[in-house]
Amino acid sequence: MNKVAIIGTRGIPAGYGGFETLAEQLVRYQRDDLEFTVYCQKSAFEQRPRKIGRANLKYIPLGANGISSIFYDMWSMLDAIRYADTLLILGVSGCPLLPFLRFFRCRKRFVCNIDGLEWRRVKWSRLASLYLRFAERCAVRNADVVIADNQVIVDYVAQRYGNGCELVEYGADTENLIEHDEKVVEYPFMDQDYAFAVCRIEPENNVEMLLSAFEQDSPMPLVVVGNWQHNEYSRRLFAKYDGSPNLHLLPAIYDQRELNAVRSRCALYLHGHSCGGTNPSLVEAMYLGLPVIAYDVDFNRMTTENRALYFKDAKGLRELCAGIGTGDCRELGKRMKAIAESRYTWRRISDCYFRLFG
Repeated sequence: MNKVAIIGTRGIPAGYGGFETLAEQLVRYQRDDLEFTVYCQKSAFEQRPRKIGRANLKYIPLGANGISSIFYDMWSMLDAIRYADTLLILGVSGCPLLPFLRFFRCRKRFVCNIDGLEWRRVKWSRLASLYLRFAERCAVRNADVVIADNQVIVDYVAQRYGNGCELVEYGADTENLIEHDEKVVEYPFMDQDYAFAVCRIEPENNVEMLLSAFEQDSPMPLVVVGNWQHNEYSRRLFAKYDGSPNLHLLPAIYDQRELNAVRSRCALYLHGHSCGGTNPSLVEAMYLGLPVIAYDVDFNRMTTENRALYFKDAKGLRELCAGIGTGDCRELGKRMKAIAESRYTWRRISDCYFRLFG
């Protein structure tokens, strides 16, 4: 029996982000020769069962995000080395601990998903960016297996560090993805064609570019779901664009059925992310068969196999949206669905992880 500790998420049941969903899906497809323990943020759960399915849960009294994630991950790692055969570390926050574990000849298998080049994100201070870059180096140099979810990151690791890196992407076929016609929630804009985007309201997601493209003379309204009151940047955008007749700025929707009900009926799915590897919201939109128009960066082209439509600025986005017809949208959606069904299924992704656990 291979005892595997899953470290670096807020925990399961998933209710926050991509790594949480990954952990939940690994547990869902758990093989008989694996025994999982998932580390969870204690304060994130009112109810704290000891097990979900066949997975054990351990609760840590620290936050799993921001600067506290460093200590949260390190605490989890130090606890896990007492019993686990394999440590699956999701993200690099706690990875400066890995060289010390190696030095003391800790005979464990360390498998690390280095995420999407976190140090490049605009939101980080220079000090935070330097730390994340250092943590990334510690992960790549000391893990037994390094995982990236996008070929662009695999190439980056090879070029920068001369290391091998396993490509394991992200799944999309969660049980709560719903069909287009299921009515879970209704908004007035849902009676017409609309463009849709969902993201954290951060500069690297090009939110203002999306909003400015649709603010005036747009072919259809734009719906953006996000954490509008999260920081100064998001509050500024909300104050500037809320009230525009062509824009609907909705708060973050954490109920997946409600979110899928809104996005599954959109005429166009817009993806403004400029970094982050294979983005969960993009592959989920592809699995829903939505016509994708994505910001033109290598990450997004790789995820969509260069078969979506791409924009570089607000003018280009506006022109694409005005020029695309219903038949074009239907064909584009079919292409995205076919790619997702062949590459982004949790059964395939889970099998890839299990193989790497040794």
